[in-house]
Amino acid sequence: MAMQEPMTTLLVVDDEDTVRELLSATLRFAGFRVSSAATATEAIASAGAEPPDLVLLDVMLPDMDGFEVVRRLREQRTRGRGGPVPVLFLTARDRPADKVTGLSLGADDYVTKPFDLEELIARIHAILRRTSGRPTGLLSVGALTLDPEGHQVTRDGRPVRVSPTEFRLLRHLMENAGRVVSKAQILEQVWQYDFGGDASIVDTYISYLRRKVDVEEPKLIHTVHGVGYVMREPRR
Repeated sequence: MAMQEPMTTLLVVDDEDTVRELLSATLRFAGFRVSSAATATEAIASAGAEPPDLVLLDVMLPDMDGFEVVRRLREQRTRGRGGPVPVLFLTARDRPADKVTGLSLGADDYVTKPFDLEELIARIHAILRRTSGRPTGLLSVGALTLDPEGHQVTRDGRPVRVSPTEFRLLRHLMENAGRVVSKAQILEQVWQYDFGGDASIVDTYISYLRRKVDVEEPKLIHTVHGVGYVMREPRR
């Protein structure tokens, strides 16, 4: 297993003792600093006292579901003016509706039980790689502006609220404005998996972005059928 920087902190949240202990031991062996919680209440308190670099979160918890935990963590970080903490859902609930709910809340990945530990660690590394960079320089396409340093998006001067994953996807499209990028390229650059990923997640997030940044004319995100997507102002 690849070694991660020792001070990278993960918070493991699962009410099953065996799962929580196995994950914690495995992740410590992989070089992470690990804290754990058995309930949503414990998780929210722990994240408030010492914000982790990533939360591994079970959806089914005894006091509230993981979706509500994510909402509260987002509110907690907003009040404290911190950036959103990355979240990887780890759950037995594998219905498409549950995955869509988790991802729409801004979760960075969704892994169903039973899971492979090596793959899980690869996904953790992928999330940490894409969330730990220090972006610089404003990006603009038409009336849409993205501020990587301030983690803000505006259109015609009005704020546009996007999730962390939507932000990374939008940034990648804007960095490649005028150039068609394939789903495979987007998966590699935005999700940064070291293994095959489900390309349908790209379509899902493109749809989310369109509902937020293309609610008015001119539309900026365009589909190039059979190839991929491109961000540009409409051709005259």
